[in-house]
Amino acid sequence: MTLKKHSWEISDNSEHPAGMAMLYATGMSDKKMKQPFVGIASCGYESNPCNMHLNDFAGLIKASSQEQDLTGLVFNTIGISDGTTMGTLGMRYSLVSREIIADSIESFIIGHSFDACISVAGCDKNMPGALMGMIRTNRPSILVYGGTIASGHYKGEKLNIVSAFEAFGKRVNGNISDEDYDGVIRNACPGKGACGGMYTANTMSSAIEAMGMSLPYSSSYPANSPEKLRECGEVNKYMRILLEKDLKPSDIITRKSIENAVTVAIALGGSTNAVMHIIAIARTAGVDFTIEDFKAINAKTPMIGDFKPSGKFMMEDLHEQGGLPAFMKYMLQNGFIHGDCLTVTGKTVAENLENIEPVTPSMVNVIHPLETPIKATGHLCVLSGNLAPEGAVAKITGKEGSSFTGPAHVFDSEQDANDAIRDHKIEKGEVIVIRNIGPKGGPGMPEMLKPTSMIIGAGLGSDVALITDGRFSGGTHGFVVGHVTPEAFSGGPIGLVRNGDIITIDADNLQLSVAISEEEFEERKKTWKRKEISDLQGTLKKYNKLVATASEGCVTDKF
Repeated sequence: MTLKKHSWEISDNSEHPAGMAMLYATGMSDKKMKQPFVGIASCGYESNPCNMHLNDFAGLIKASSQEQDLTGLVFNTIGISDGTTMGTLGMRYSLVSREIIADSIESFIIGHSFDACISVAGCDKNMPGALMGMIRTNRPSILVYGGTIASGHYKGEKLNIVSAFEAFGKRVNGNISDEDYDGVIRNACPGKGACGGMYTANTMSSAIEAMGMSLPYSSSYPANSPEKLRECGEVNKYMRILLEKDLKPSDIITRKSIENAVTVAIALGGSTNAVMHIIAIARTAGVDFTIEDFKAINAKTPMIGDFKPSGKFMMEDLHEQGGLPAFMKYMLQNGFIHGDCLTVTGKTVAENLENIEPVTPSMVNVIHPLETPIKATGHLCVLSGNLAPEGAVAKITGKEGSSFTGPAHVFDSEQDANDAIRDHKIEKGEVIVIRNIGPKGGPGMPEMLKPTSMIIGAGLGSDVALITDGRFSGGTHGFVVGHVTPEAFSGGPIGLVRNGDIITIDADNLQLSVAISEEEFEERKKTWKRKEISDLQGTLKKYNKLVATASEGCVTDKF
């Protein structure tokens, strides 16, 4: 069987001499022309720690391709740094970048008749975007995660990127000196790698490894570790296996493998972003998996990962205790994941884990015992009610309590909310409502890490709640609800809430409601006006027109 199922058309086709001429012009040898072409998609760029090393990793992967008689060829896609753009207009492009990454990988691999793809991804939207692009090509594919960052340190305190956001809240409240504020900023991120807690990057890399689309340990090897360099050197060995067996994403991503991904994300205490990303991945793969399925798995999966932002540990701590495979072995032994799912090693999950020692759980460890979990059911609560008829997502770890009722304090932009928190205009007991920042209304559904971090930093974390039709960073903690659907821009009930309306968040009964009658809602609809965003152009204008709801994964190819 030829392994050049596609690339022969441009490299070994006498009726297409121009393609061969262009490849020879790059200096390609006859040997490389005859080998399968593997596109190496790098999300590398220089201006953030999550991505600054990815081009180097792509180079290592290219160099090692020759050892397997493969022709690795590097190309680039984009990334948008959530940490850099948070709280700015640039954050509107963060979720949008997922679609751009997927579009560019699909376009390049199919457009250039490549046989396979290895994606090298490092920051939140990189991983789901790259995976969605590889699913669309449906050619042998592997995702290599750029790895997690090491902890920062300042005056004996372990730091991460959220420390910098929360330091601003402390500064506003007069709880930190200018010297220490600067010290936190300079030391929060010590070098390369994605944000170190169980934030969106580590959540999605873990979910994708559990799904079978990354090599074992890819999600938990630190960015600066020798193991991560070894992974880059070995990935082509597994790509050769995939090509020989003709194993494609459609063979690996199934209902069962999606369930594995969700179970792992919930058990580890992962980001709310996992809900929309995994739903989007499933839709792209043609797997019937909805927000209700997520809800069902959450109801039966205990949260046992004691990770930041609400816990104590970082991904580097799990690495030291056996990495994600050790955690998955523990979950497999206890019947929480499917062992018969295929993976990019060419083997099943159970076969990959056969000789792995399970993690040793304890109440003082990064992983708690299943018998004494941090939370008996999952923390990614899918809520519904008269404020969210089509769903909302709350991250309730149990430390916040299970319910919150208070009067609404409404803001029609993140900046207005940030200003109010900064100027001490938020009262204890209030439910902050930030709306008109959903997928269409943002556009781009920006993350609300800045206001939630300011709330925590100001010491209000247990005294106020926040709901939004936007979304949250994996670094967010506190009593928060995002992804409220329908969004305000689309006429959702959140757009009709007024200051003083009594809102209840009930995690036990999975309800998000406001004490307003249907008659009052109907009356308010008569004077409601859609947010004006007529100044859009280019990327955001297209996104506003095409994007589906948060409960549908914010995909742009629904129609």
